Amino acid sequence: MTKRRNAIALLLMAALTCVGWNSAANAAGAGQINRDVNATLERLYRQAPGTRDLAARAAGILVFPTIVKAGIGIGGEYGEGALRVGGTSVGYYNTISASIGFQLGAQARSVIIMFMTPDALAGFRRVDGWKVGVDGSVAIITLGAGGSLDSDKITRPVIGFIQDPKGLMYNLTLEGTKISRMRL
Repeated sequence: MTKRRNAIALLLMAALTCVGWNSAANAAGAGQINRDVNATLERLYRQAPGTRDLAARAAGILVFPTIVKAGIGIGGEYGEGALRVGGTSVGYYNTISASIGFQLGAQARSVIIMFMTPDALAGFRRVDGWKVGVDGSVAIITLGAGGSLDSDKITRPVIGFIQDPKGLMYNLTLEGTKISRMRL
């Protein structure tokens, strides 16, 4: 049993190494991240009417324009983004997670997390290495009939949107994702 556990740990570390390279060395510059964040938010506003008003009410918005997920049995994902408060980037973050199970291939997606209350935003900023599901829960918003927002979840302190190149994605979770501040 110990050999099996060590093998799984070794494979998990290999996956994380492949995905989570040294962010300081490989990080996109602040200017590129900001351009990508702007484009991601504009795409969200076009695809989901009402999100611009929702964003205006948020205490802060964390945007990861591209999170790449890849795996063959063991997988991982990595992405870089910015935290916006009052429309201005106030910090840069990366996200990383690993998974084990049936998986083959790669995909890219965008993630937008809105902190709807000052307390939720302060809780995120207070923790280095914020883990979704441990340090905070994110209610994933889906679109209803006619592109309307799922208003039942909008009352939550932290809400999230997940987009692929075709639009908003459904039935996904961010559980287990770790978000850390980057030094650019």
